[in-house]
Amino acid sequence: MMRARVPLLLLGILFLASLSASFATSLREEEESQDNPFYFNSDNSWNTLFKNQYGHIRVLQRFDQQSKRLQNLEDYRLVEFRSQPETLLLPQQADAELLLVVRSGSAILVLVKPDDRREYFFLTSDNPIFSDHQKIPAGTIFYLVNPDPKEDLRIIQLAMPVNNPQIHDFFLSSTEAQQSYLQEFSKHIPEASFNSKFEEINRVLFAEEGQQEGVIVNIDSEQIEELSKHAKSSSRKSLSKQDNTIGNEFGNLTERTDNSLNVLISSMEMKEGALFVPHYYSKAIVILVVNEGEAHVELVGPKGNKETLEFESYRAELSKDDVFVIPAAYPVAIKATSNVNFTGFGINANNNNRNLLAGKTDNVISSIGRALDGKDVLGLTFSGSGEEVMKLINKQSGSYFVDGHHHQQEQQKGSHQQEQQKGRKGAFVY
Repeated sequence: MMRARVPLLLLGILFLASLSASFATSLREEEESQDNPFYFNSDNSWNTLFKNQYGHIRVLQRFDQQSKRLQNLEDYRLVEFRSQPETLLLPQQADAELLLVVRSGSAILVLVKPDDRREYFFLTSDNPIFSDHQKIPAGTIFYLVNPDPKEDLRIIQLAMPVNNPQIHDFFLSSTEAQQSYLQEFSKHIPEASFNSKFEEINRVLFAEEGQQEGVIVNIDSEQIEELSKHAKSSSRKSLSKQDNTIGNEFGNLTERTDNSLNVLISSMEMKEGALFVPHYYSKAIVILVVNEGEAHVELVGPKGNKETLEFESYRAELSKDDVFVIPAAYPVAIKATSNVNFTGFGINANNNNRNLLAGKTDNVISSIGRALDGKDVLGLTFSGSGEEVMKLINKQSGSYFVDGHHHQQEQQKGSHQQEQQKGRKGAFVY
């Protein structure tokens, strides 16, 4: 009897050891995947909803599935659309509010309203100040044309689902890629609705003969010309009072707030070697999308998911179509490793402020020093005296965007000291 129990005991021990090893491996993999929960790599973060020879539609994975730290973004999705010259995205409606921004190229957007009303918009990325954008209310039927005979159209959309975190596109058409949602009704419903036999309805609306290959199709130049007659410019205009623009020879940033959506839209360009000095947003969670170029980003945030006074840096090398999330109050610095431009969406944008931690203008640290008894406060805050802190801050004559090449060698020499300081309570690590 004892001999029979020994093998069973050994099997039990081996099973527990295997289970423990498997759990440890999965835990390590989870921790590794969360090394930078704010970074979405373009190679594996976009899911393709549709693709054919004329273009594609992709959606970024859900923010809250990437990390618990991004739970406040569970009601927001990013959708990317790209189409070749002289193409049409067939009519559809979505169960989401959409905020559409043109990344490159031009578009004719048609919104279909009740009572035979239509709105036509001409959108372009050619505006040197701010790429055109347009809001599409949830449930509004719309279609989109790339009228250019040579250039691809690239669009990024911030989607705010009204049903649940998933977003659904409802296409009227039946194509080789999908069925029309009208086909899902029982036969007697379309027969009564259209006052026609189902055979005729099926032939006219759903027959396989004459179906398009997919939801992005080719369109001829005469149809484009007719649509262009109705199209009007959307957001292509001089800066409004709601716009906030900063910039110099190293870069520029323009921000515009849609108060009805509580969303900020930003357009930023930086020259190679430029540094956007450390700064943070008071309320807005910023979703940054790389349109073209490359950049190095460093974000400082709490260590781990718990409430703590320990901080660490989250670094990423960004390239085209990468996405990076900047939570509210988290200091961030961005350095352009090539000429680079971004589109950004800021959630919780109403009454939001941008606070600079370096530079000559809008520097909140120097604001402390200029206040009554401020230098005494700075002296208690930092290791040097208040006068020494102000002298150090005033050495930077630039604002917002500065020359990032200037002290690169000194930064590399000091990197070892930064690593030693990593994890100290209250330490900003860049």
